[in-house]
Amino acid sequence: MQSSAIQIRDPFILPVEREGLYYLYGTTDPNCWGEQAVGFDAYTSKDLQEWEGPIPVFRPEPGFWADRNFWAPEVFSYNGGYYMLASFKAEGVCRGTQILVAETPAGPFTPHSQGPVTPRDWECLDGTLHLDRQGDSWLVFCREWVQIVDGEIWAQRLDRNLQRTVGVPVLLFKASTAPWSRPLRRRFDGVEKDGFVTDGPFLYQTAGRELLMLWSSWGEEGYALGIARSADGKILGPWRHEAEPLYKQDGGHGMVFTTFDGRLMLTLHSPNRTPEERPRFFPLTENNGRLKIG
Repeated sequence: MQSSAIQIRDPFILPVEREGLYYLYGTTDPNCWGEQAVGFDAYTSKDLQEWEGPIPVFRPEPGFWADRNFWAPEVFSYNGGYYMLASFKAEGVCRGTQILVAETPAGPFTPHSQGPVTPRDWECLDGTLHLDRQGDSWLVFCREWVQIVDGEIWAQRLDRNLQRTVGVPVLLFKASTAPWSRPLRRRFDGVEKDGFVTDGPFLYQTAGRELLMLWSSWGEEGYALGIARSADGKILGPWRHEAEPLYKQDGGHGMVFTTFDGRLMLTLHSPNRTPEERPRFFPLTENNGRLKIG
């Protein structure tokens, strides 16, 4: 099938060179906003154009703690296994990122951490994995605007086995500090307020060893993908935002990967309307630490 036939949010590509395949993961439940979530599916391709699937890579076992909002799975090859970080929620339980594991990129993925690794009393989502220059593992995640009005992005150390957090989380920045981010009006605890969204952090190291973070919020033209920069290459920053989003036309929650022939690519979902969201792919260029589409 063509990518235009795949309904998916929050696309994430894992190139598996020994198989010559790109694995596409993402939020794949037809109604990802409602109750009774199904799980996560994946698709495979040799050329990012023709896709096979869906492959059911995660289905919850009876007794799994969450039953709705199965969102944004990301899969990383680490220490001989494949680790999935994904968001889950249940009635009366805060949304959180749990870590799952599988022997192959096609799954089946099963719980690895004991429930969410994000703070249990925070509404959190979109956890991603970052390995720093010392080889330490970090969880980078969003604390949701639905709980705190001005969404935030945090970082916290993980242990070597990716089963639990170490130390305390550190605030990296708030959504409102980005010059391109725009508020959305909604009710918070019964009061109408302007809130700021944080979605989908993804870390990318430039050729000059600067650390970039792709993340999403709302901009002038709807859902958008921006870039923050840690000039010293360290996850704790300080972080500085680029003035304009990388992608601003009703699309976001993106990530960067390198093709088998060495090309830099961006994927994101667009438009941001269910059930119309589709994975989109764009060539990227890096010049003096700056990313540009095309």
